[in-house]
Order: sequence, then structure tokens, then C-alpha cells
Amino acid sequence: MNKFIIKVIFILHICSLLSCSYTPIFSEKNYNFGIEKISFDKNGEKDINRIIKNRFNLIQQVNDKQETKYSISVKTTKEREIISKDSKGDPVKFELIVSAIYTVLKNNEIILDRNIERKHIYDNNSDKFKLEQNEKIIIENLSRNISDVILASIVTLDDN
Repeated sequence: MNKFIIKVIFILHICSLLSCSYTPIFSEKNYNFGIEKISFDKNGEKDINRIIKNRFNLIQQVNDKQETKYSISVKTTKEREIISKDSKGDPVKFELIVSAIYTVLKNNEIILDRNIERKHIYDNNSDKFKLEQNEKIIIENLSRNISDVILASIVTLDDN
């Protein structure tokens, strides 16, 4: 009898999860605006620029239906600072700072100009390959967060 009740509860739980219509806020592709052009500063961080550009590729196609068309200019920087050292003077903790200064233009007129900065503190690793891989993951996560903030600011502009 107990096995039967457990199976029924399990099946009901699975059915309730499958019937959920969860969709992430920024995954829908039906925005009321389009992005004509996204440009990056030539001295900016190439990896961060690539990640941000890939995140905007979904909505970059401008349709004739979309009334509002924006252009975005982004300048990115990355810094790695030593937060703490051991008694020998070797680094123990690092802080990675990714920042972006972005400008949103509509009809060649600046309508938004902001600066975003995201930080992450992480431990040093004696294996330099693992440390580099860890930094790549952190940079990707911080860059995605920055692109989401940029998109959210444009969505709120479009709502007004």
C-alpha cells in the first residue's frame, strides 16, 4: 500500500512540474523594439564584447513592425586585483571586476548613458589551468549579467 501511495504522489508531482508554464523574462523574442546596431569600443575586452553581442543577437533583427529602433554603444573593461596575500606574499584571493559603459541611442540622440560594474571574489589555485578556466566562467557569468541589465534598461525605456 505504501509503494502505491509513493507512486501516486510521485506521478502527481511530475505532472504538476510539467504543467508549469515557466518562461524566463528575457527569453521571449517578441519585443516592441529592435536593435539596429550594437558597437563596441575597439580597446574593450574582446571576450566580454563577444558574450554581450551573442546575447543581443536574438533581438538584433529589426522588423518593419517594430516602431522603436535603438543603437547601442558599449565600452568594456576587466580588472583583476589581489585582495589578500599569504605570509610569503603569494596571492590567496583575487577580485575580478567587469565593467561596461553603455549608451543607448534613438534616432542618433542619446537617451540613456550608464555605467555597470560587477565584481566577484575567488580563491587562487595552484593549478594555473584551473585558475584560468575558473576566471573564464566568472567573466562569462558577469558578462551575461551585464547584458541582462542593459536589456532590462532598454525594456523599461520602451515601456515609458
